[in-house]
Amino acid sequence: MVEPALIERVRRKFQRLQSVLDERGRRHWAACEALELGHGGIRAVAQATGLGERTIQRGCEEMRGEEASDPSPAGRIRRSGGGRHAVTAQDPKLLEALEALVEPSARGDPMSPLRWTCKSTRKLAEALARQGHGVSHSKVAQLLKQLDYRLQGTRKCLEGNSHPDRDAQFRYINRCVRVFQRAGQPVISVDAKKKELVGPFANRGREYRPKGQPEPVRTHDFADKALGKVCPYGIYDLTDNRGWVSVGVDHDTAQFAVASIRRWWARMGHQCYPHAQSLLITADGGGSNASRNRLWKVELQKLADELGLAIYVRHFPPGTSKWNKIEHRMFCHITENWRGRPLINHEVIVNLIANTTTTKGLEIRAELDEAGYPTGISVSDDEFRAVNLVPARFHGMDWNYLIKPRSDHRKSATY
Repeated sequence: MVEPALIERVRRKFQRLQSVLDERGRRHWAACEALELGHGGIRAVAQATGLGERTIQRGCEEMRGEEASDPSPAGRIRRSGGGRHAVTAQDPKLLEALEALVEPSARGDPMSPLRWTCKSTRKLAEALARQGHGVSHSKVAQLLKQLDYRLQGTRKCLEGNSHPDRDAQFRYINRCVRVFQRAGQPVISVDAKKKELVGPFANRGREYRPKGQPEPVRTHDFADKALGKVCPYGIYDLTDNRGWVSVGVDHDTAQFAVASIRRWWARMGHQCYPHAQSLLITADGGGSNASRNRLWKVELQKLADELGLAIYVRHFPPGTSKWNKIEHRMFCHITENWRGRPLINHEVIVNLIANTTTTKGLEIRAELDEAGYPTGISVSDDEFRAVNLVPARFHGMDWNYLIKPRSDHRKSATY
């Protein structure tokens, strides 16, 4: 029997050496110590180092040269051929079958059973098992990573066919904006925000509340017949970094859009630009302020006559509404300000909009517009010909035009 003091000495030696030894080095060192100790040496070294007796026995056999006929190749710790074979080596067609399931339209059968289902690792493993490829869902995840697949969401980047003059229109709008700003004339960006349900409905986002006391809201988003919806229409002053929002309770029509501009001028615009002679409006190409909307132009003519201002309009090309300044300078901050809060009534909506500010100094005023704006109003050819419209040289028939006030229709307005 080996003495305990000798076992303790072996233990201390092993603690000093184990960090610099690889698997084979530890095995050979332990075997040398066991051979030196003689009878009972393997058990004593195993007790001192924690290595298995079979491992030390194998090291002794290697040290005695009993396996010299099958040496391990240079650079290897274990002999070749040891360990479990890779699942792809046992099943060479596994990767091909997996890719066919993940990307059926590109690499596999377009009639794949998983083409129209959620391709989770468990469902992929089940589908592979039905094809005779036994593999676990965790191994499927490893193989997908090996094939350079990652969990990804969708990306908004497809805008359809862009107009050939898209970039030229952007440059034209920018030049017009700079000209108006240098001349001290008002420049506004207009658009309608999406309609919102009024009432105790869920609103995206979260806000701080006492623990375990979330704001109770309705389970289903069916519009309240009494409260209905609201349609916020915004006007953003590009120069002054201030905005106006008319919170309409009826339809989003051209009449409502121009009425919102009229309210902005009466409440804010006239005070900022008391000597204005013209107004530049940048707008999307669709909706209530669409470039081909006859009623929009007829209502702008009425506004030009009332204010005595020459109204220049510049529309963004189709599919480029996200470049409209009001979207990322005003509307996004309104959405952030009311995140996680149910819009329970009109007063709450108006106050949330009016209290939206940014570190860049954005100020917004809001007002409820309870007037009715019926849909389906048609404009006759005679009415449209009465509009004092001057098309620009560049896309003047659709995107860029001027509406001059008619002197015989001009009205004096007091603000």
